[in-house]
Amino acid sequence: MPSIGIQELLIIFVILMVIFGGSKLPLLGRGMGEGIRNFKRGLRGDDSSELEEENASSSGAKSS
Repeated sequence: MPSIGIQELLIIFVILMVIFGGSKLPLLGRGMGEGIRNFKRGLRGDDSSELEEENASSSGAKSS
């Protein structure tokens, strides 16, 4: 299986810049990162951190 080199990555990056523009790429990257992180958590079965985050956000909303 051939690997992706620097030239191919640059071509892909240029195509993404044309399609999405410079302002949308950070949002796209952040969304992909969060999706991958949640997927890995799901595979590990690590739901405790999600519960802590939900509890912290709900207690912060109630105190306001």
